[in-house]
Amino acid sequence: MEAIKLMKELKSNLDQEVHYLPKETGLSLIESTQENGNGVSAKCRDARVEDLWSLTSFFGYSTQTFVLAVNLLDRFIAMMKVQPRYLACISIGCLHIAARVTKEECKVSSSHELIRISQCKFTVSDLSRMEKIILEKLNFQLKAVTALTFLHLYHAIALSHTSNRKDVLNLDKLEAQLKACLCRIVFSKAKPSVLALSLLMLEIEALQSVDLLEIAQRIQTHLKISKADLVHWRGLVGQCMREYSSPECAKPDHKKLVWIVSRRTAQNLHSIYRSIPDLPTIPEDTWDESESEDSSEDLSSGEESLSSSLGSDAEGQYFPSNFRSRARRP
Repeated sequence: MEAIKLMKELKSNLDQEVHYLPKETGLSLIESTQENGNGVSAKCRDARVEDLWSLTSFFGYSTQTFVLAVNLLDRFIAMMKVQPRYLACISIGCLHIAARVTKEECKVSSSHELIRISQCKFTVSDLSRMEKIILEKLNFQLKAVTALTFLHLYHAIALSHTSNRKDVLNLDKLEAQLKACLCRIVFSKAKPSVLALSLLMLEIEALQSVDLLEIAQRIQTHLKISKADLVHWRGLVGQCMREYSSPECAKPDHKKLVWIVSRRTAQNLHSIYRSIPDLPTIPEDTWDESESEDSSEDLSSGEESLSSSLGSDAEGQYFPSNFRSRARRP
């Protein structure tokens, strides 16, 4: 009965996953953006996700919080054209939202603490208003179906067939491998169900378990995942794991985060936080609506653009008037 229930839940999540995928046109635009250009490049995005991984570890957030934060980030930047200097504010906002959505109330850090530890130079007010934009642009669809959703279900299905595989199929290891994949934007193009099954199949192959392989193949058949898709993504996941395991790979720097909270460093951070932020403070008044309309046409994928709506350090308003008019609605 438990296996049947899990299979039904699996099918239900499969039907929902398409609603939480980042726009592929936006992801392709990011991948084609040159470094030091006007838009967010793939390298810039990947570096920011690695920072989120470090912050997740530092604050003791769950893997679910990290995976959801990455999903929110990718969906947002694939929809909106953003200048690189605002990516830090967006990513921290996504992490803060994700921590609240996953109901980690006892662990959710204050906006001030997130900004201080991440050493980002924007204000609490900036972060709060950026979070409002993220929520509105994503239509408050926050409880996303992710690759972690499927990874947990696949693992539970395998355990439901026998209780002797808990120590063999290590869920913590699979979660760590998923986090490593999410640090590369290419995996944001994969369907969560396929990415999770690719991770599972590679681990099963390493274990050389015929029984587990049969279960994974049954899951593939049940979800109607094509062999071509699975082979393609399994190859990319395998390559990612090999590169990530190599000594040349620069992994998220957890030690740095541990070091910066020493007493002396905390005092330095306090003085840094008091310095003038690089990010312009968001004004309270509205923005020129015609400029917002012009900027939204600049993105080749047809989505709205944040690049002009964020203004410059010296002048310009932060958010389009349509954002604020929406916020005023009851």
